[in-house]
Amino acid sequence: MSSKAPSSASAPVTPVAPIVKIAAPGDADLRLDQFWARECADLGVSRERLKDWIRAGLARVDGKTCAKPNLRLEGCERLELDAPDLSGKGLPLPEDAPLTILHRDACLAVVCKPAGLTTHPAPAQPDGTLVNRLLHHFPELAPEVSGMTGERPGIVHRLDKDTSGVMLVALTEAARLRLAGDFAARRVRKTYLAIVHGKPKGDESGRFGPDAGYIDLPIGRHPSIRTKMAVLRKGGRAARSSWRRLWTDRLERASLVAVDLHTGRTHQIRVHMAHLGHPLVGDPVYGPTQHARWLSQAGPLAGLAPRQMLHAFRLNFTHPETGEDMTFRQDPPEDFQTLLRALSADCQRVAVTGMPGCGKSALTRALAATPAAPPVFSADACVTGLYAPGGGGAQMLARCLGRDILLPDGGVDKKRLLALMLERPQARREVEDAIHPMVHAALDDFWAANGAVPFAVAEIPLFFESGYGGGSRRPRQADVVVGVRCPEALRHGQLRENRGLPPEVLAAFESWQWPEERKLAGCDIVVENAGSLAELTHAAEGLLEQLSALRSRRLAAFETRLATVLGEVAKRGAVPDSPGFGPETDNDDWEDDEA
Repeated sequence: MSSKAPSSASAPVTPVAPIVKIAAPGDADLRLDQFWARECADLGVSRERLKDWIRAGLARVDGKTCAKPNLRLEGCERLELDAPDLSGKGLPLPEDAPLTILHRDACLAVVCKPAGLTTHPAPAQPDGTLVNRLLHHFPELAPEVSGMTGERPGIVHRLDKDTSGVMLVALTEAARLRLAGDFAARRVRKTYLAIVHGKPKGDESGRFGPDAGYIDLPIGRHPSIRTKMAVLRKGGRAARSSWRRLWTDRLERASLVAVDLHTGRTHQIRVHMAHLGHPLVGDPVYGPTQHARWLSQAGPLAGLAPRQMLHAFRLNFTHPETGEDMTFRQDPPEDFQTLLRALSADCQRVAVTGMPGCGKSALTRALAATPAAPPVFSADACVTGLYAPGGGGAQMLARCLGRDILLPDGGVDKKRLLALMLERPQARREVEDAIHPMVHAALDDFWAANGAVPFAVAEIPLFFESGYGGGSRRPRQADVVVGVRCPEALRHGQLRENRGLPPEVLAAFESWQWPEERKLAGCDIVVENAGSLAELTHAAEGLLEQLSALRSRRLAAFETRLATVLGEVAKRGAVPDSPGFGPETDNDDWEDDEA
């Protein structure tokens, strides 16, 4: 973005007649805009407006167009000025279309521009812009009332077509000049919300904490793609932004960040965040690789970023007449919030665990057979695959325990392995050290592959014992842990016999696990299994309702957190203690405000 006030005469205008003057010898060293301010004093034209006209190419010196207001005269030049027609003939036509108005008084208005709406007319788009809507909702913008002309009446800063958010509009020429000066001197504070790819990390200095940073990198035209801007080592203009990460989805696919602008260069936020390696979601210009990857992913997220996810959230300025400090905020539009909700509602990871023979597999199958039909992972099935001929686990165990542990086909001899584990506790620990990391990796892949579904289920008998329950090394690998409780007599009797397990083997399996009381105490939900398949199926249906309620609670908690952080940003901006605000000396060269 840039903070210089766009000129109301920077678009094509209709001159009344050229004003022709000859500079006197005593005018030597006088600025061109100062000369014309003196000569046009009786027309009631301000010097700021004359600067706009000169920049628009309406001035000539000795027959050659001059667009530099600060040109120093040498004396005796022939000076011409094509003064625009203030009758309003070149004004865009009003259009009766919706417009959200946050504030309105005699000299200014604060509105919310929707995404997809161009700020002002241009040769390629003469209508259907924000200005057309402004002229309908604010008839006082007519030149005979406001004193403003051209195709940008009232516009003192600008947002990209696909950027939504708060905009300040001047309703009088006096307000325009004052607000233009405030923008140019960086007295207007602007805070944006953006959804970016990945999880940005704070400055290495740590000055602003691990989740915030200050970017001071010059921006200019891309050296080879003239329609783009870029961070330049040489030739760029000063550009400074402060940012803070407000939230990141659990899979670290995208983050919500707040950005304060301290300068206003074209596409500044988009360029700076892309330079950090975290371009805006939905921005194919500055994040083509990430955008292509986003579109190729499975699930609903691919279609939820039809534009760059950028929103002008907060605007703080001084009222040009009353001097009152004014702050306005506008929450992001529905498309922005829908994407955030979708990111927050990633897969609910459900782990099913319990003692040997308690009915874990039966409950998992019952869940998979419901209309919800969640994806299912089985740690036991994963191990079976690792033990198969050619499996990574078979080769690993052969190196740990010797090749005698393998069958002729290269698979693991499970009977021999079990006997070895029962005989030598050290052998069991070696097996666990070799196999558990492989199962961990497979589970991570399972969660990632099903990140877009409402919930997925993983049956993991040793959920707590093998470190899935969280600890110092890694977080808990499930959002909801479901334990299955079955009477010991049933587990050691009928269910053990159905599985063909000798009593001593079942006893060994149990000795390798946490006691039932401790294991079930670590679970979020406990399902009772009395041995009836019909009852277990009914319990699965009840479990689905509980899981759905937990997902709703998680979404509500996210909405509460989002409202809290946005409230904080609305009060203080993105990084309140960051440097960057304050006047500079290059105001004559500021471009239009464009995020």
